[in-house]
Amino acid sequence: MARYILARVLQAIPAMIGISIIGFFLIHIVPGGPAQAMLGPKATPARVAEINQQFGLNKPLVEQYFIWMGQLIHGNLGQSYFYDQSVWSLLKINMPRTLEIVGIGTLLAHIVSVILGSLQAYYKNSWFDHLTTAATYFFYAMPFFWLAMIMIMIFSITLGWFPSGGLSNPLNSHPGFGSWLSHSTLPIVTLVIGIVAGWAQYMRTSMDETLVQDYIRTARSKGVSELRVVMVHALRNSILPLITLLGFALPYLLSGALFIEAVFNYPGMGLLFWNAAVQRDYPVVLAITILSGVLTIIGNLIADLLYGLIDPRISYN
Repeated sequence: MARYILARVLQAIPAMIGISIIGFFLIHIVPGGPAQAMLGPKATPARVAEINQQFGLNKPLVEQYFIWMGQLIHGNLGQSYFYDQSVWSLLKINMPRTLEIVGIGTLLAHIVSVILGSLQAYYKNSWFDHLTTAATYFFYAMPFFWLAMIMIMIFSITLGWFPSGGLSNPLNSHPGFGSWLSHSTLPIVTLVIGIVAGWAQYMRTSMDETLVQDYIRTARSKGVSELRVVMVHALRNSILPLITLLGFALPYLLSGALFIEAVFNYPGMGLLFWNAAVQRDYPVVLAITILSGVLTIIGNLIADLLYGLIDPRISYN
């Protein structure tokens, strides 16, 4: 397995170089720039040129890329243009917040999807299956930002159960767990609903195909209890597609379900990326892009390794 992991890491190097090149040049060729965003629409050409010289943006793009890549190799993600602090410090502040809501949301979504999809497949073509399928399709077709706005309208404005956004009460200088829970509940629930709407159907299809396999009929004919047939024999093979989805979901830990954090004004990686993109804060945007690429590769590797743990037929020799 160690040789397999090493091979995957070596294969990831060209991919990461490609991501860095594409990300760097696409970001820099977008009209506008940090100077224009800082100074506003009334900026004079002389002042714009001064800001560009200060940040080295007047150099050729190829030279800027190699300067940035040299800093990245040495672990330096650069200095934010707008926050006047290192990008690392911004990531240290915002990443734990995103890990909290997206990590919890992804875990809960995975559990709910497995249970809901399994029940749909077991009670196939029943009223429960039809009702659940309709509900999941409805929420799957709904964009995250629209779902977040509806949650705010119902539970914040109409019912007043939860705050509409933020991380804690600004009047409370020492927010505790209760304050965090009240502000994080709606973002987490929104994320869970949006993910379950898609994942549950994957699980339903996989479980439905597994329940008609010969080894399931054999287990039932031998008198194995129905609970053991479903929970042990069928579930273990049916969950494999969700492992792939879980691997691809890992980059969400950095992007932070961008629309959810933007709508709820939740200070995490998603909101940081959104603000940096609007302000043309190139170092922050590039740092989050690179880290998202790294997490995508790590997520695929973890998914492959989990396949081997769940399915003993898979070998990494």
